[in-house]
Amino acid sequence: MAKLTENAFRDVNIAFANELSLICDELKINVWELIKLANRHPRVNILSPGPGVGGHCIAVDPWFIVDSAPALARMIRTAREINDGKPHYVINKVKEAADQFKRPVIACLGLAFKADIDDLRESPALDIAEHLINDNVGEVLLVEPNIKELPKRLSQHNDKLTTLPKALERANVLVVLVDHRQFKALHINDVTTKVVIDTRGIFG
Repeated sequence: MAKLTENAFRDVNIAFANELSLICDELKINVWELIKLANRHPRVNILSPGPGVGGHCIAVDPWFIVDSAPALARMIRTAREINDGKPHYVINKVKEAADQFKRPVIACLGLAFKADIDDLRESPALDIAEHLINDNVGEVLLVEPNIKELPKRLSQHNDKLTTLPKALERANVLVVLVDHRQFKALHINDVTTKVVIDTRGIFG
């Protein structure tokens, strides 16, 4: 129970950040600037929002608590629903961006469940990429510098796996899904001609 509680606590805090990002998007407020300002308070430490929650622990463990006491675990359930819903929100934002182009080329930057690793388990970034491919939103390019081939479920799309320079050259829509160091090294001038959906705040 202690281990489940640790991961549920993290999930609830991430859900707060993710919900805040949705509210800020609606109100046209820069969520990254807002969180930076709010975190100046000595007792406030809001986490960074993202495209969802991945990994084999945080995205799974809270459900064990919910299952054990479904009538009582209201906040934990809601946090899971918020975090599970965030990828769908990102997908819809990408579709809106793609509609601006006759021939959209969408580059998904990152497939791992967190930065600078090669672990794709329960990754919301991978789920988003798979949905965009299956929904035929446009030509989809996949950039994941920490792997050499896609997992079995997407192995038929290995031809879509490309390098960051090639993706920047071809794409008109960039979707930042993981804040890998290679992506954080990008400058805003590198993407001025693109429509950028930055779920990790690497461009502030």
